[in-house]
Amino acid sequence: MVDNIIKKTASNERINYKEALTLFTDADTLVLADLADKRRKTLHPKPVVTYVVDRNINYTNVCVSGCLFCAFYRPLNHPDAYIISKKELKKKIEETLSLGGTQILLQGGMHPLLDLDFYTDLLHYIKDNFSIHIHGFSPPEIAFLSEKSSISIRNTINRLINAGLNSIPGGGAEILADEIRKRVSPNKCTSGKWLEVMKTAHKCGLKTTATMMFGHIEKPNHIIEHLMKIRGLQDETGGFTAFIPWTFQPDNTRLQAQKATAAEYLRVLALSRLVLDNIPNIQASWVTQGDKIAQIALAFGANDLGSTMIEENVVAAAGVRFRLPKKEMVRLIQDAGYTAVQRDCFYNSIG
Repeated sequence: MVDNIIKKTASNERINYKEALTLFTDADTLVLADLADKRRKTLHPKPVVTYVVDRNINYTNVCVSGCLFCAFYRPLNHPDAYIISKKELKKKIEETLSLGGTQILLQGGMHPLLDLDFYTDLLHYIKDNFSIHIHGFSPPEIAFLSEKSSISIRNTINRLINAGLNSIPGGGAEILADEIRKRVSPNKCTSGKWLEVMKTAHKCGLKTTATMMFGHIEKPNHIIEHLMKIRGLQDETGGFTAFIPWTFQPDNTRLQAQKATAAEYLRVLALSRLVLDNIPNIQASWVTQGDKIAQIALAFGANDLGSTMIEENVVAAAGVRFRLPKKEMVRLIQDAGYTAVQRDCFYNSIG
């Protein structure tokens, strides 16, 4: 059975749910790597690996979602709770630009007291003062804001676009299977709502990324379900630029799970490249895996190393603090045998 699926995959034929699950559970790891690497080379014939210089700016750490896997959030009246000031925001963006950054990733929690005017004002302030791409607000944030403001998701997104939003990150997806979401993030939007936000964003003209956080309580079938939902929406809209799978980091969280191994991460990465035949880019998560595994990931289907991350707080709150300045990112790619190319959010080469 698995041999037939391997032959089908090697011929660049699309595999279905059952075939993907069989491939994931039964195929040898190095076979998956070989298939994913060949698929990557079909999509990206040149030996190029891209990266982007940007900064994660968390405008608040207050969140009512209560996700068991999050070590970053704080309740409303916690002494460590904050909302970023414009003075601090200005300082962070100025530093980003001085380091060659071209975009900011603007994300926060589901803050119960912030209304839509806060978000639009924040976007207007950035655009009035800086020429920088704003990649911001994950689907759960947008769904929460839409519900809180009693306006549609489409109107919410359009107001954010008019204020300066340029694209949407794929955060908050976790696993797009509601039986898992209800257990690990009970107050966050459903998988259907996450997909609705992304579909609406694509139809409003925004490009987005997609993510998957695995290595906690999900089973292999949930991983495949997640990939199939992403692929299905991409068939419909074509709005996803990249897919980023990353592993749950258990330290300092309320969700106890055995940390996924590097081998498990690489299997999921390779499978992502094979199932998501309609998404052009697969990003390696050096933030959770470190630089050495990130290099290996380039032979498992990844063609992008993501952001240099001048600042990152959410994963760092779980005790993982890999750092990678631009110079080191370039060296890492070159040492793995590829040409390093800086890109923008839409995967256009720059510089």
